[in-house]
Amino acid sequence: MRLPRPRPPRRLRGPRSLAGQLFAMQVVLVTAVVVGCAVFAYVSAGRQAEETARRQATAAATAVAGSPAVVAAARGKDPTAVLQPYAERLRRDAGVDFVVVMAPDGTRWTHPQRSAIGGKYLGHIGPALDGEVFAETHQGVLGPSVRVVAPVRDPQRGGRITALVSAGITVETIGAQLRDQVLAVVGVAAAALVLGGAGTYVINARLRWHTHGMNSQELSRMYDYHQAALHSVREGLMLVDGRRRVALINDGGRELLGLSEGAVGRPVGELGLPEPLTEALLAPEPRIDELHLTGERVVVVNSAPVSGGSRRGSVVTLRDHTELQALSGELNSVRGFAEALRSQAHEAANRLHTVVSLIELGRAEEAVEFATAELELAQALTDQVVGAVAEPVLAALLLGKAAQAHERGVELVLTPDSRIDDGVLPPGLPARDLVTVLGNLVDNAIDAAAPAPAPASVPTSPPHGTPEAPQVRVTARAADGELLLRVADNGPGVAADAVEEIFRRGWSTKRPERGAARGLGLALARQAVRRNGGTLTLDRAPTDGARFTVRLPLRAEATDGYAMSECVLDECALGECVPGECASGGAR
Repeated sequence: MRLPRPRPPRRLRGPRSLAGQLFAMQVVLVTAVVVGCAVFAYVSAGRQAEETARRQATAAATAVAGSPAVVAAARGKDPTAVLQPYAERLRRDAGVDFVVVMAPDGTRWTHPQRSAIGGKYLGHIGPALDGEVFAETHQGVLGPSVRVVAPVRDPQRGGRITALVSAGITVETIGAQLRDQVLAVVGVAAAALVLGGAGTYVINARLRWHTHGMNSQELSRMYDYHQAALHSVREGLMLVDGRRRVALINDGGRELLGLSEGAVGRPVGELGLPEPLTEALLAPEPRIDELHLTGERVVVVNSAPVSGGSRRGSVVTLRDHTELQALSGELNSVRGFAEALRSQAHEAANRLHTVVSLIELGRAEEAVEFATAELELAQALTDQVVGAVAEPVLAALLLGKAAQAHERGVELVLTPDSRIDDGVLPPGLPARDLVTVLGNLVDNAIDAAAPAPAPASVPTSPPHGTPEAPQVRVTARAADGELLLRVADNGPGVAADAVEEIFRRGWSTKRPERGAARGLGLALARQAVRRNGGTLTLDRAPTDGARFTVRLPLRAEATDGYAMSECVLDECALGECVPGECASGGAR
């Protein structure tokens, strides 16, 4: 059974929505404009109709006054007999309501109503007697009319005025013509009002859909909340429009991407970001929890296209993954150390069983010799590392990596020229960055030098100490104002065309594992080296493997600028940020 959809609760009566307010205002405005135009058209039509009637009457009056037949009839004894048929015919042809020919004293000789013939003309004739053609609106026999009076001159009598002609159109006739025009104007105005109202309704319906039916106060309050939330969150937020330009970015986004306040409106491709990160920001498909590197940070990128009928851009969220990546690297190191300790505990148990068995067999001297040799071997490596590297974090890292390498059948060798005295490293060179660089380089070298796993039915034991044995050589030396870290292996090496690509995020020769981020270690190492003003190069080792060389300046001022930015945010907020004392540890 299909349940009916619940209706949304009714909103309490309050201010109309913004679309409703605009609709009401636009309807009033359109109505006022249409009514105003109609009134203006009516007044203009009235004036135009009156002016047309005046011109029409003037043409008729002057035509009759200039007619030789009229001049000749005015000399006769019975002008009416001659002029009445002529005047009526001309009235019908000219489209006027009356043509009246009169004597100079105003006695009518012609009139549409024969009963009015012989009567006095109702109107002014003074200007016509003075020889002028004038127009007036006056009450006559047919009612109010617009009329024109013109004099008739007789050339044979020296141009003396022998008659007057009046032609006109009644106001009623003009009103009838105006009513027809007004009806047309009203029809056009009504159509314009209907079309304007319909268009306004459609536009405001779309506006109501875009504004979700909210009024101006709700929109203003939502904008205030939007601005407050946008600038208060620590995560980055970026909106990219359909033209691939930055439509919006908050303070957290500018900080994570290292952008200035003028980034809004600029194309994303011109922001100077790494190419993989730019591709992720402009990707039309969703991106979920992708790790990317900027100049100084590791960020997690999530993007999704803006919903709509057409592509309107995308929403991108950015999270700072630098600290989390460092903790993840430290966790991986701790796991490696735990695995190495487990392996060492297993080997120690085997050795202890061997010693006990030798004692039970009565070979005490051989038991002592065997135990002493194992202790001397382990202590020799520890003494070598601790004696050469006085930095405790690096020494611990090398010892842990040596155990991991031994577990995987690789010999880790610290070269004789390695030497880092205590206090040589400046406070501005974070130990975390050193562990990030050296730890990732050693891990990659062990992976490259480690022998491929053999089938379970063929147990193998790599021959230690022989030239063919897998080996990783590490050099750690502080001299001449710089710190030199060099890691070389006797693995297959790196192809010449992949020297630059190897430092790009995502480049890896390992098989991808579910949930594991591959191709990030060398990118993080290079980022840390550049952050501290150093260089990281790759060339071929004497053993035909890969050799990575890191050179870092030991001047404290070279890295003090970044040490402050790497501090934990909570400590900086409390004013307890001290360069070089932020945190330590490793990151892969």
